[in-house]
Amino acid sequence: MNRDTVPVYAQIANELRQNINQGIYQVGDKLPTENQLSERFRVNRHTVRRAIALLKSEGLLRVDQGRGTFVAGMPIRYPIGKRVRYNAAMMAQGLEMSFQLLRAVEIPANSSVANNLQLSPGDPVALIERLTFIDDHPISISTGHFPLNYFPNILSFQHKMWSISQLLREVYGCDHIRQSTRVSARVVRPQDARLLRLPLNHPILLTESVNLDQDDRIIEYGVTRFRGDRMELVFENEM
Repeated sequence: MNRDTVPVYAQIANELRQNINQGIYQVGDKLPTENQLSERFRVNRHTVRRAIALLKSEGLLRVDQGRGTFVAGMPIRYPIGKRVRYNAAMMAQGLEMSFQLLRAVEIPANSSVANNLQLSPGDPVALIERLTFIDDHPISISTGHFPLNYFPNILSFQHKMWSISQLLREVYGCDHIRQSTRVSARVVRPQDARLLRLPLNHPILLTESVNLDQDDRIIEYGVTRFRGDRMELVFENEM
């Protein structure tokens, strides 16, 4: 193909793609700023943006709002099976995880929470909300609702909330079994966008799960918001 017939933004994308394939920019590396790339290629910032958008659509780059443009790795795979084992699934991929506890409070169940937990509206539930980081990058916000009639003192175990499954098992002798999970896509909400470092028009993956214990009691209604550009949800059949 004649180089002159290739749009300038595509030529820039080709060169950056080659830089990535050659290891000049490696996974996790931050690319030069738009201004620096504009100077390097002697084009305006709009042309650079089109090149970055093209590479982003190919999955080679990701843009973190307020931080810059980075070489993207493979999507993070979260297998959704019978048991809730988020931490184990991440660590099995060699990923370094950390958490920020956002909220751990008692609230009255609204109609949606009550319906999913098979409670009456207004019944007390524990709300536990956490921000999860993978390799120091925010990846998801999870909000779990737990019936306080089953777990009356769960809010006193904040030091164990880095793993909800382990907390339930060690403190209450309770398994953490997935009954159902519903997945949908939507545009990120402003508060979540700030925490996940996303632009306001960015898509996320939303999961709503109902989880049981070993006696088939409903023990959790959870809502998790995943970065749509980083996560891959895989449903697994278990025998």
